[in-house]
Amino acid sequence: MSRIFRIVLTTLLAASAALPVLGSGTLFFLEAQAVAGFSSAAGKTVFFSHHRDEAMQKPSLGFDYVRRFSDASGDRAVLAVQFRLAANEGGGPALEPQLYNAYLKLKVGPAGLWFGHNRPRFGLAADLDSHALLLQPLSMSGFGFDRDWGAGAERDFSWGRAGVSLTTGSGMPLAVGKSYFLAARMSLGVPERDNVSLGLSAGGGRVLEVMGYHRMSEGSHPFGALQADLTLLRDNLESRVEVVAGRKDGRPVAALMWRAGLSLFPESRLKVEVQPVALFHGEETEWQISGGVTILVSADWTVRGMVRYDREMKDTTAVVQIYYYKGLRF
Repeated sequence: MSRIFRIVLTTLLAASAALPVLGSGTLFFLEAQAVAGFSSAAGKTVFFSHHRDEAMQKPSLGFDYVRRFSDASGDRAVLAVQFRLAANEGGGPALEPQLYNAYLKLKVGPAGLWFGHNRPRFGLAADLDSHALLLQPLSMSGFGFDRDWGAGAERDFSWGRAGVSLTTGSGMPLAVGKSYFLAARMSLGVPERDNVSLGLSAGGGRVLEVMGYHRMSEGSHPFGALQADLTLLRDNLESRVEVVAGRKDGRPVAALMWRAGLSLFPESRLKVEVQPVALFHGEETEWQISGGVTILVSADWTVRGMVRYDREMKDTTAVVQIYYYKGLRF
């Protein structure tokens, strides 16, 4: 995997070096997190938030690097690289290298065109950055991808945003030639401005069954789905609903997620959330419900807690995360 990382980083850096001479600004963040919990089904302490094979969330140390290239008219390109070394309880190395963001985004006329490892334009995960959160949208449950390898284009409008992407359908690992995922998304409204947003997505192709960097089956399988999500913000209340329906590997699939949050104290330093999820695979149904709390200790430190009950696994998992994200100057 380290060889793939070197190839990707070399390609991105070479592409950014080939840009015309522009002004640049660099942001560099140190990221660290401690994650531990207890699973009633396993009857032991666990050091992950969702599954031992998933990439998120695990004890890890890494960095987030963003370099912007600009001229008098504004940003012309953005290079983003986010890398972690995470403790790995599953098979493989004790420390798992994770390349999270790794893309170059170019401004071409009114649109942005990106290449690399970024968010495919499908689902709530396309517009909601959940890389540090314990509560996750439906992309974590096999309905789309949080990050995928490929290319995409998107444009901001006065009414919202629209975009398309063509990716490998492999998620975190890079796999070329055996799978693909074509997606398109439109979102009406900007939550930070309008307090409401409606997202509509469509995606399809042949995708790999992966969990983090672990392939769960050989070969690819057909997947196609329609998706809708609604975000409502009012005073200190937040509500997000996501619905997906389609077919996966020849079977009908669907999912429903609702996340409700209440922010308290000045600057929303305390947030309490609840998130029920229903997953439908053919005639099988899975029910999960999670509760979470977020405490903003300071600008750099955040403490999160989560309790999740999985009815089918007959498992109650409680997890605590201490998250550190600090901008550094050079």
